[in-house]
This record gives sequence, C-alpha cells and structure tokens, in this order.
Amino acid sequence: MKPHKATCHCGAVELRVTLSDGLNTARRCDCSFCRRRSVPVVSAPLDGIEVVHGADNLTLYTWGTHTAQHHFCKTCGIYMYHRRRSNPNEYGVNLYAIEGMEPKDIEPVGWHDGVNHPSDRDPG
Repeated sequence: MKPHKATCHCGAVELRVTLSDGLNTARRCDCSFCRRRSVPVVSAPLDGIEVVHGADNLTLYTWGTHTAQHHFCKTCGIYMYHRRRSNPNEYGVNLYAIEGMEPKDIEPVGWHDGVNHPSDRDPG
C-alpha cells in the first residue's frame, strides 16, 4: 500500500503512514479518553508508522493499564497516533491528520465499544 503523509496542525510533526486496510478500518471509540477526543482513527501495523520529523516534539499520554500509548504534538496538541489497547500489535492513526482526508467524504464513521473493553472487567 502507498504510504500517506500525516501532520499535526502546526507542522512540527510529520508521519509517513502505511495503513493496514486503507479507510476500511475507520472508526471512533467511546472509551473515556477517545470520546473526549472524538477523532476517527484508521489502523496501521506497528511497522506502518515512521516519524519523518518531529519525534522530539511528540509527547506521550497513557493511563490505566498503560497498554494504550497516545502520542501528541507538544506544540499544537494534536493527537497523531496511539498503540491500541484493543490490539497492541497495531496503531490507531488520526484519520484527519492524513493529508487529503475530508470529513464530509468519510462520515459517518462507525463506533468501537471501548467502554466495555475486556481488560476493564473484574476477573474475579
């Protein structure tokens, strides 16, 4: 698949992204964090993201199980990508950070049930 260019708002961070299955994986999540961010994501394999420039301008946010690792631009605050809790073997990438993506052409985007994630359940 052809790589895509993804940038934050201020341009300090640029990624080269190779998606797992194009836009077919586009979705939103309703977990406590993603519902506040409200940006659709698409899937990329772990080797599908290359930081072209701005690695030193990325900051990491993690909580709870610390499986999900969310990367943001330190300057403009734009969410760029995260290692998924639902599948730690892939990344979720901010769909609208990818050049050429038009919300009006992609919406409506489906939802993933992050509220009822299996790792949040009490095993006992």
